[in-house]
Amino acid sequence: MILWQKEEGMERVCFLLKVKQDRLAEYKRRHAAVWPDMLQALRETGWHNYSLYLRDDGLLVGYFETPDLQAALKGMAGREVNARWQRDMSEFFESLEGRRPDESFLRLEEVFHLE
Repeated sequence: MILWQKEEGMERVCFLLKVKQDRLAEYKRRHAAVWPDMLQALRETGWHNYSLYLRDDGLLVGYFETPDLQAALKGMAGREVNARWQRDMSEFFESLEGRRPDESFLRLEEVFHLE
């Protein structure tokens, strides 16, 4: 699920996914060494201030800011490196129902923001 709120030309985006309990350690290990070309693609397609938070039970909370959410998602969808990353990472998540992780975000609604 993705939450977004436009502010000063940026959208704040917060989403949830669920990492399989038995894959937590490997998920963390892979994110300690994200491919340089994946990091570059994220930056080039408008993903800023991107963070992931993982709870012990596998709840994953993601946050990023972007000038245009749909353009950022579309930009990454067109990158070969994203297709490889999503394919490799899909085995880590519960309940994708045949979709890629980046197509399975659970949106959160922003109800407060301290400026």
